Amino acid sequence: MAPDNDMRAALPEAPQPSETARKKALARALGRFDEKNSKTRQGKGRETRLMQQTANYTRPQRRFSMLHARPAIAASLVFLIAGSLTWVYMNEAQLWRRAEPAISDNRTSIGVPPVATPGEMFPTKPKPDAPATVTEAAPPPAKPEQDALAESRPQSAEQFRMKRSGGLSGQLQEAPAAGRAIGGYGYNSAIPEPMPPAEPIGRDQFENVTQNVFKIVREAPVSTFSIDVDTASYSFLRGSLARNVLPQADAVRTEELINYFPYDYKAPSSADQPFSTNVSVFPSPWAEGRKLVRIGIKGYEVQAAQRPRANLVFLIDSSGSMDGPNRLPLVKQSLSMLIDQLDPKDRVAIVTYAGDAGTVLEPTEAKEKSKILAAINQLGAGGSTAGGEGIRQAYALAEQNFDANGVNRVILATDGDFNVGITDHDELKSYIERERGKGVFLSVLGFGMGNYNDALMQTLAQNGNGAAAYIDTINEARKVLVEESTSTIFPIAKDVKIQVEFNPATVTEYRLIGYETRLLNREDFNNDKVDAGEVGSGQTVTALYEIVPVTGPRVNEDLRYGAAPAPATSPTTPNNGEYGFVKIRYKLPKSDTSNLITVPIDRASEVASFDAAPEDARFATSVAAFGELLRGGKYTGKFGYDDVLKIGQAARGADPFGYRSEFLGLVRAAKTASGMPPLQ
Repeated sequence: MAPDNDMRAALPEAPQPSETARKKALARALGRFDEKNSKTRQGKGRETRLMQQTANYTRPQRRFSMLHARPAIAASLVFLIAGSLTWVYMNEAQLWRRAEPAISDNRTSIGVPPVATPGEMFPTKPKPDAPATVTEAAPPPAKPEQDALAESRPQSAEQFRMKRSGGLSGQLQEAPAAGRAIGGYGYNSAIPEPMPPAEPIGRDQFENVTQNVFKIVREAPVSTFSIDVDTASYSFLRGSLARNVLPQADAVRTEELINYFPYDYKAPSSADQPFSTNVSVFPSPWAEGRKLVRIGIKGYEVQAAQRPRANLVFLIDSSGSMDGPNRLPLVKQSLSMLIDQLDPKDRVAIVTYAGDAGTVLEPTEAKEKSKILAAINQLGAGGSTAGGEGIRQAYALAEQNFDANGVNRVILATDGDFNVGITDHDELKSYIERERGKGVFLSVLGFGMGNYNDALMQTLAQNGNGAAAYIDTINEARKVLVEESTSTIFPIAKDVKIQVEFNPATVTEYRLIGYETRLLNREDFNNDKVDAGEVGSGQTVTALYEIVPVTGPRVNEDLRYGAAPAPATSPTTPNNGEYGFVKIRYKLPKSDTSNLITVPIDRASEVASFDAAPEDARFATSVAAFGELLRGGKYTGKFGYDDVLKIGQAARGADPFGYRSEFLGLVRAAKTASGMPPLQ
């Protein structure tokens, strides 16, 4: 049977020929070659074969073709080649596996294995005396390969930052050298330094609130709420529009937009009665037949010579989520500016928290500015967020240095991402309420966008007798901590509540614009145990009501079986000419007993046209309308952004810091902003 080379090559395994068999096969092949070519051995066509000299014969110059060898020789060559290819493949596969951690391309994100480069497939061993380069790796470590890889390259950007972070001080340790090869091989595949994570999108948390509705005066004549001087919503809105994205509806708290701006209300003359009141009534610009009631109060401004000492504890979030230019670096700039506003006798301490919490600076007098600034500037971000433990330590430090005649306040700077320690909002709320009762207040400065926990920040600030501000730019930091530093730090009154009783003889319906998160029960007004808002030195607070006079277009129809509306009475009848009656309760900072201020909403406060209303009232109305539009425009009818611009431009007035001009720019930005953030 003739030999079949293809069949022999296809066999799974063939025995390795012995040396004797190999020699016999070679001798037979040479003999057949000679026999075949014996007739032409002396002619031109004579074929020769080359043989090496052996013990039996000399080396004649003869050539032979391997194609004429016996099948056993061909099988031997096949197995030799197959073995060589197997060895190369196994080594290449091992190098490929080693190279994978150092390769970063888009294939891995969709499940396609990365392609190794020629330098990775066939590593070149460095010469013994050659200097090390980025393509020549150090000898393999003694540890297992997986351990060496884990040490040479963290598996995420946050792990890389944590490895470089020096604890609370945040000092950078030596980073891995750029271009270092891994696994002890010299292939040209350097480890790239991980880039900081992209700013997250759409994970901001806001309390879901229901917008205030029109109430019928006959059914619910009394409206009660805690005043609010927070401004976080406005600056968050601005940061969102800077990205060309409209803020989500729950992020818009209309009262915070209104109170972002100072208003020119008459100031009180004495700290004994720390508020002046300002009431005006004018037609609504978006609903014919309705009216707006503006209630404004102005806080007493404490003079520098009368200002109490400050015992401040900066509680700074230094966790990994604060790693970004608009987060921890902005915190450090902001607090550095605040240090310049303090009196030399004020005291400052610093507590930071990441995976755990610790004191970076013990209570230090503000005159030691360089020491305080050095402690701030050394901070770095990394780790998880043990915010609850940080709050505990900050309050403990404030109590250790408690000043009975001064202001004792914790100032929290964070994005609100608490994921270690106390994370339950109710538990945090109860703890802060107890500390508030000891005389230590809490203010909150929010930073960052994309994962900002506004709901938690509001809970902390409202229950800590402090304000919540959101710092999106260095200019906002200057506004809050430089231009308004005294109002941010030094309160003139606490537990400030407003209650308005509407007159059913003149008003049929009313709606409070904003303050949804500050509503109180009617009986809470006279209860001094119920917490309310805090007003700082020189602050202004504004509230707007939209009312429907008895002759105006009603929102709610009469019930079929309900009582008939009260008949309209003559404005000359005592009290019947009033639209309502305002009552304000407050406590002085060191008192637990409230005081009362009252003022009527009467015809003397009313003007016949919107254009005749006070300039500040008209500008506040434009801001309120903007907030209402961003929340869906449920009660503003056909009123639009152009109408807001028209009113705001006409009522801009004196604008020394440019806040009102900036507002008009935000309205223009909202006209073209996207409803949702772009995909990344």
